[in-house]
Parts: sequence; C-alpha cells; structure tokens
Amino acid sequence: MDIPRIFNITESAHRIHNPITAEKLATLGAALRLESGTRVLDLGSGSGEMLCTWARDYGIIGTGIDMSQLFSEQAKRRAVELGVAEQVKFIHDDATGYVSDEKVDVAACVGATWIGGEVAGTIELLARSLRTGGLILIGEPYWRQLPPTEEVAKGCLAGSISDFLMLPELLVSFGRLGYDVVEMVLADQDGWDRYEAAKWLTMRRWLEANPNDELAKEVRAQLTSEPERYAAYTREYLGWGVFALMPR
Repeated sequence: MDIPRIFNITESAHRIHNPITAEKLATLGAALRLESGTRVLDLGSGSGEMLCTWARDYGIIGTGIDMSQLFSEQAKRRAVELGVAEQVKFIHDDATGYVSDEKVDVAACVGATWIGGEVAGTIELLARSLRTGGLILIGEPYWRQLPPTEEVAKGCLAGSISDFLMLPELLVSFGRLGYDVVEMVLADQDGWDRYEAAKWLTMRRWLEANPNDELAKEVRAQLTSEPERYAAYTREYLGWGVFALMPR
C-alpha cells in the first residue's frame, strides 16, 4: 500500500506537502487557540509537520494516518527530532473511512479531501471522530481568479473550472453543509512557491542519482515543463487555504 511513486520522488524532501509555509502552519495553530492535551486527528498527515510542531509548541496529542510509507517514516523521525514522540503517533494506512476509537478535539484533513470523496464526504467522515464542540479542519484549493477558459483550468491541473469554487462560494458551501466557518488561514504565492518550486531541485538531484530508473523519463519531462506551467497557471489562478468548521 502506497501512493504513486512519482509523488514519493518529487516530494521526498518536503516537510509540508501543501502550499503552506511553516510560519502559516504556526499561525493556524495559534488561531485555533490550541491548548495542552488537545487531541488532534490528521487524515493524510504526510510527513507529520503539523502534528509534530503543534505537539512541540502547544502540547497537543496527535494521531496521523497516511498512505505513503516514506512520508510516514519521515513523520516518525520528525517526532523524535522534535522530542514529541510520546505525544504523537503516525500510522501507515489508508485514511479512507478511518474513524478514531476515541473522540478528538480537532479532526483534520488538510489537502487530501479525496479521502472522503471530496469535501462533503470528508467533512462527514471527520465528524464521526469529533467530540461535541470540536473543530474540523479542511485544506482545500479555490480559484484566486476565475480561469477564462477550460484550458487555463487544466493548466492548473484541474479537470475543469467547476472543480473548484471562488473563495466566497467555498465559504458559503460550508454553510450549506451545516457548518460555521470559525477560522481560516490562506496560503499565499510564497507558500505555493515553496511547495512547487522545491520539487524541481529534488527532481534534478534524483535524476542525477537515478539516470536509468524506469521513471527517469517522466521525472525529466516534469522538470522540463513544470516551472513554466506553474508560473503561468497555478501561481496566478489557484488559491489554497485551511478552514476551521464547527457544526451548527
């Protein structure tokens, strides 16, 4: 069980697998008013940076679930590095359908809403692990500006313009699902740069070390095309944010 190998290659040096910086992640933790002992569940926890830094800075207790064996191992090492291995645990597993045995204070899926079949299903899944009065965190893209054509949307790696909403519409959609939006922290273009551009150096170094690998042609093609595609499309049109929700 694992994610497609191409992602383990291109994001192998990432600590955060979303377009949000460490500073923004800290801002999010402060905005949520996290307290020592707060229980957090993170579905699609990646390399564990959110749980590990929040355990260090705010004293939370966390569980992360991720399909990537590489990222799960990196998360465990990060917990040891930050001295929080007793506070957080990481499970290499498919988070689809995962429900915590013990109700949590914060249930999160930050940038992996495919786990629940997109946003509505993911919120429904997270709610099954949430204590009364707890918070749900959803990380999701939105259009910073509406693409003028379907071709531009596809340049942002969306299937179509309808895949994402403008920010006001996204906020309204949470209300239609029966939730109040009680906080949000939005990525900026610097955050996108750190997420996307960091892949390029990783890919180049991987190619130099693995010239005969079966994925070398695919990685070379991405390294050649991605800087221009990203600068022309994703950086200009696509936003991303983490939204804190409470059921009405």
